[in-house]
Amino acid sequence: MPRRKLRVKAADSARINTELTELRTRLEIHTEWPEAVLAEAEEAAERPRTPELDATDLPLFTVDPPGSRDLDQAMHLTHRPGGGYRVHYAIADVAAFVHPGGAVDTEARRRVETLYFPDHRVPLHPARISEDAASLLPGEPRPALLWQLDLDADGALVLADLRRAMVRSHRRLDYAAVQRAVDLGGADEQLALLATVGRLREQQERERGGVSLPVPEQEVEETLHGYVLGYRAPVPADGWNAQISLLTGMAAAEMMLDAGIGLLRTLPAAPASAYERLRLIAAALDVDWPQALPYPELIRSLDPDAPLDAAFLNACTGLLRGAGYHAFDEARGLPAPADPGHAAIAAPYAHCTAPLRRLGDRFAQEVCAAVAAGEEVPAWAREALSAVPALMASGDRRAAEVERACVDLVEAELLAGREGESFPAVVVDVDGRRPGTGTVQLREPAVRARCDASPTGAPLPLGRVVDVRLTAADPATRTVRFAAV
Repeated sequence: MPRRKLRVKAADSARINTELTELRTRLEIHTEWPEAVLAEAEEAAERPRTPELDATDLPLFTVDPPGSRDLDQAMHLTHRPGGGYRVHYAIADVAAFVHPGGAVDTEARRRVETLYFPDHRVPLHPARISEDAASLLPGEPRPALLWQLDLDADGALVLADLRRAMVRSHRRLDYAAVQRAVDLGGADEQLALLATVGRLREQQERERGGVSLPVPEQEVEETLHGYVLGYRAPVPADGWNAQISLLTGMAAAEMMLDAGIGLLRTLPAAPASAYERLRLIAAALDVDWPQALPYPELIRSLDPDAPLDAAFLNACTGLLRGAGYHAFDEARGLPAPADPGHAAIAAPYAHCTAPLRRLGDRFAQEVCAAVAAGEEVPAWAREALSAVPALMASGDRRAAEVERACVDLVEAELLAGREGESFPAVVVDVDGRRPGTGTVQLREPAVRARCDASPTGAPLPLGRVVDVRLTAADPATRTVRFAAV
């Protein structure tokens, strides 16, 4: 869908802020920190565990959304002597600040993930750690897990090494700035290499049979003038940056599998029936999918800004259901999964690059650090490993609930009082049992909501533009409903 935005009046923003506060209460989201957690975080920030290796002269840079302060990753890229590329990827060493079994650790296991509300972020760790002492902010020396990832001329991984080191980020960039520099020919060597290596890794992904879905994301953002609700399609720089993180996660997974202990992010392959359903949807949307064309290549040929392609990409997200975490420790009788792969990545994979925002990454990091150093995995990490998948599953569910509730609330506020009005919309999903109902995506405002059947009960035309009438917009219940005209 085209990325459209609608501003909410400042007076409405104040009301929405109040409703968001009430929403956090209803969802039992704790925004305050126990005094013991804050005290321990302050002490840890003043006296973190520091590694012996000094790599602060390595000119690392970060790529994150504008305004971010919880910076987990920083990178440096260079050519290898004799050909190929070398990527240094520094990950914030959260374990340097979190005492196992302490107040911060206990609170992190309760929170599991950072939660994002339009007006407020509920972090996994206190800001003194996540936005300050552990964050890879520019100009500041920080303890980190420093990966060295050597690639051949085609971008294939030939060597992975990991050490604890003190690092310093030299500059902070955002995706749009990186994209502008590359598009306008003003990219320096580092950004040019990021584009080169990112594209090579995308080619590696193609050859593995992996795929990344460029689905436009629905976003709620607070500005000085109110809220903005829109769609954001990723730019190529998003993909290049993501490929470095994926490369690291794949290297970590292989390292842990070789050692017989670790934490994987897994996704089973979708059944054949799911692809058969997608072929029917593609036909309904006039998406040309020749029988001989592999699914990943089809995805790469689509334009997320085109309504029919966006509708099909939205349907493709169904193939990602079933992702989860799998802990294993073969020495203690906890086996690795029979199929350790992640179907979308087409390789074993681990979440290990966002420890400031995701609990499980700290455990995966600690296993990898021990394995790379030829040491025993610390007892605190080993003993907790089997419980982490269940914790992460609960955290993922809560994060999804928060995200959907926030969008539902803002959508309802934007449309309240406009019941009875008609809007043009694209049908992005149709209920298989009740083809007259489904999901529609408005062009403006950027709303995606349930659509009930028309009085005639005619089937909704998947992927087509239809007129829909707003039948309900209730902020109290966070409900928006349309009916086909």
